[in-house]
Amino acid sequence: MEGYAFARVVHILGVVLWIGGVAMVTTVLIPAIKRLKSEEEQVSTFEMIEGRFALQARVTTLLTGLSGFYMLYYTDGWSRYTDVSFWWLHAMTIGWVMFMLILFVLEPLVLHRLFMERAKKDPVRTLAFVHRFHVVALALSLVTIAGSVAGSHGWLWV
Repeated sequence: MEGYAFARVVHILGVVLWIGGVAMVTTVLIPAIKRLKSEEEQVSTFEMIEGRFALQARVTTLLTGLSGFYMLYYTDGWSRYTDVSFWWLHAMTIGWVMFMLILFVLEPLVLHRLFMERAKKDPVRTLAFVHRFHVVALALSLVTIAGSVAGSHGWLWV
């Protein structure tokens, strides 16, 4: 049981740092950056801070996934994927896969270059698009967290 308890601690801390960071970027950082006078400064500031956060997001997302899969393995909880009342487990897994794909594949190989190209042409609309994307990602993450906390304590909304 000690391994499971440790995995749960890692999992919760990972979610707090990962999604808490997404919340900070979405609700504080991007709105503040959009208020900077110079469009060039907006883009460079976003790149500098988001680049630093990317490492934290990669590490915490990876740890969250590893600990989550360990907990499923330990409890032999794989059958929960066949039960709709565990929708939050599906949401956690899908959200994790999406973030992993973005953080480890799309961002370094495609999105960073695309962002810079679009930001040179239209920095205001590019930051607005990035902000909307973060709002959607945060909203889905918060619904998933609420469902996960409720579901893991027996409140299965279905």
